[in-house]
Amino acid sequence: MLSAALAAGCGIAPALAGDVDAAWVLRQLAQPAPSQTGFVELRGSALLKEPLRVEGQYRRPDAGTLVREVRAPYAETTTIADGKVSIDRAGKPPRVFPLQRVPELSDLQASFGALLSGDLAALERDYRLHASGSAQHWQLVLTPKAQALAARVREVTLRGRAGELRCIETQPARGDLQRTLLGSAAAAAGEVRQADALAALCRDGRDGDGPAPAGLAPGRSGH
Repeated sequence: MLSAALAAGCGIAPALAGDVDAAWVLRQLAQPAPSQTGFVELRGSALLKEPLRVEGQYRRPDAGTLVREVRAPYAETTTIADGKVSIDRAGKPPRVFPLQRVPELSDLQASFGALLSGDLAALERDYRLHASGSAQHWQLVLTPKAQALAARVREVTLRGRAGELRCIETQPARGDLQRTLLGSAAAAAGEVRQADALAALCRDGRDGDGPAPAGLAPGRSGH
């Protein structure tokens, strides 16, 4: 699950004086396609001496398509569109299969679509929403309502600053917390590989004094 956008100036001002709510957050994150954002993740494994750092880019070329392109330490592109998933990995033939076979990817596409279209009603159908913080340092917690979804995900926490979504923390029903840095938070991560350092970037959201850049920028090429 993942995205970022610049807020309209008139949208930020009211929340500066008090707490934000879910509707305010969705208004800031709403972003028409095409859009894109860089990401950085650390993946732990009992087979690895240290967490694997994965970096790449999320793209949304149109409203019905989500692309996750991994650029390091390997090259892999996952495209979700038209009820299908296509996975292209360097040196291997592409794999295509129905989206319904991978519920996690279906959840990802639905959540991204609702966030980037500012569809509060769609999110509220699937999740209980709790927003807190201020316009300059906010979080939105999504707790699944349906038993089938709750069996996969305990909760998802979005963390941001002004109109930028900087981090997504996903707590699976089983297993460790999964953290994805986005936009300027991913850029600020540099070559950081320590989980605690990435957690600080995710939770603090104050790596610079200037205005937050757009992590999901319309019409810009990532190449």
